[in-house]
Amino acid sequence: MAILPTHRFQTIPIQRSGLRVREKYVLVLIFIAFLMLCFGAFFYVPDLRDRTYLEDAYKRFVGAGGEIFPLKPPKTPKVRIEDSQAATKFSIPATKKVDRISTVLVEPSIHSMLMKDIKEEKEKFIEEQKRQKEAAKKAELESLLATKQTGTVEIIDGAPPDPLTRQRRDFVKKMMKHAWNGYVTYAWGSNELRPISHTGHSASIFGRGSMGATVVDALSTLKLMGMNEEFERGRKWVAQNLNFNQASDISVFEMTIRFLGGLLSAYALSGEEVFKVKAKELGDKLLPAFNTPTGIPWAMVNLASGSGHNWGWASGGCSILAEFGTLHLEFVYLSHITGNQVYAKKVHRVREVVDQVQKPNGLYPNYLNPRTGVWGSQHVSLGALGDSFYEYLLKSWIMSGKMDKKARDMYDKAVEAIERMLVQRSRKSNLTYLAEYKYGRLEHKMDHLACFTAGMFALGAKESKNEKHYLQLGAELANTCHEAYKRTATGIGPESFRFEGNAEAVAIRNNERYYILRPEVIEGWFYMWRFTRDTKYRDWAWEAAQNIEKHCRVDGGYSGIRDVTNPNVAHDDVQQSFFLAETLKYLYMIFSDDSLLPLDKWVINTEAHPLPVIGKAELPGGVHS
Repeated sequence: MAILPTHRFQTIPIQRSGLRVREKYVLVLIFIAFLMLCFGAFFYVPDLRDRTYLEDAYKRFVGAGGEIFPLKPPKTPKVRIEDSQAATKFSIPATKKVDRISTVLVEPSIHSMLMKDIKEEKEKFIEEQKRQKEAAKKAELESLLATKQTGTVEIIDGAPPDPLTRQRRDFVKKMMKHAWNGYVTYAWGSNELRPISHTGHSASIFGRGSMGATVVDALSTLKLMGMNEEFERGRKWVAQNLNFNQASDISVFEMTIRFLGGLLSAYALSGEEVFKVKAKELGDKLLPAFNTPTGIPWAMVNLASGSGHNWGWASGGCSILAEFGTLHLEFVYLSHITGNQVYAKKVHRVREVVDQVQKPNGLYPNYLNPRTGVWGSQHVSLGALGDSFYEYLLKSWIMSGKMDKKARDMYDKAVEAIERMLVQRSRKSNLTYLAEYKYGRLEHKMDHLACFTAGMFALGAKESKNEKHYLQLGAELANTCHEAYKRTATGIGPESFRFEGNAEAVAIRNNERYYILRPEVIEGWFYMWRFTRDTKYRDWAWEAAQNIEKHCRVDGGYSGIRDVTNPNVAHDDVQQSFFLAETLKYLYMIFSDDSLLPLDKWVINTEAHPLPVIGKAELPGGVHS
């Protein structure tokens, strides 16, 4: 066998690593990925020519309630974008959208359009939220309107047994209907009525808005008189229209005794929850008035801002005794029904300050500086500026179930000083009256307002050191106020009457002869009737009712008169809200049985709104003075 040369079978050595096939696979995969990328870019990347997707993104963002940052073109060089379809070129600034939206290029006109749409969408969103909030509030009020409850204390009709007294009571009820109907017809929703001009009227004490003072003030009278349809109309107005959001200054005192007192009394008499809700709303609005260094509240507070100040004429920026001292009943009862002691604490602080400050001759001057706690000018009166402070000391004790010993002690000491310094008797007819103390001397003048003291002394006679003495003092003052009525041509008493020289219980000055439908004289007679059963007080009240009907009634309601000494009366064309709240209520109650409003279950605020005796002193921490 031949052997072939070995060189024919030699080959070049090759390194076989096994990676060639894998490299091919990798190249294939890279190529496929590239194709997919191109495919995705072609079909899924948005065309810059159609930029509506950005607007939609903004709208969705706004709709979700997001915070929108305005698009502002930065100071960068302009770039050019070619529009392939239109084959045109234009310059635009580069603009950034903050957060998760990528950098985009937006044309200025489109930017403006976007911002306009964003603004419109945001406004729509805010408006929708506002509508929803108002709808929720309306639903809540409608729910309150639909809620019927039983009053906290049962109200009995109190019809008197004898026909003559019933006839007189019915007469007063007709007076109330005439006054109410005139207001409803000509001034519904306004604070008060001009019964001759047939328009609404408002005083500065109510601020600049129309808050329906007459509606709120009349509620308790309507309820006691059994005028249920009228009461229901007032209730609906309160639920649907009464609000305390006006940006103007109002009187803390007047808003408390008329509005807060009226709402609380309506709640106590009817149990309607809407009155409690509104009372709390008002109470919260009044709280900023107490933000002073001493806790003595400002006379005025802005319901919107909460800022407070005092009357410019009030003795160098002082607060007024009758105003800051006549908040106790309402704020304590508000704490009682809400369970929130903040209201009671505010008025108890006021009492602490007044109790601790030194009192000249045991008397309380009419002015106190809320910053320093120092008395202002030395003027003491149980009429204007001072009156209801003393009334509320006594009635706070009564409301507490006679457990608020501090209030009773302060009242008793004040009465001792009043008797020692202010109680006077005229030389000619020996008429008892209350003088005013001014700068170390007495002014022998008594206000119509001060005639309430006849009832106060009668109410406070029990558990005093000498019950008969104080009943007698009340009777003497009630008689003096009756003389002030008798000695005018109209049979109606003036705003103030004097005891000077031969003049007794008559108005001497022209600016003291007017009558603005005030209740205080009749209020004094009401209490004297309750505690003595002397029929002369009912007879005096009937005379007053007839004279008011004769001289004050006009076609649209009742008006005050400018001069009670002139039989040819000139009207002032104002039907005060307290005429419905107080004057007519006291007339009605004096001709009613005691069961209508038992004084051991109710205490009547200075605007004649009944509040329940709550049985204990609502003092901070549950501690009784």
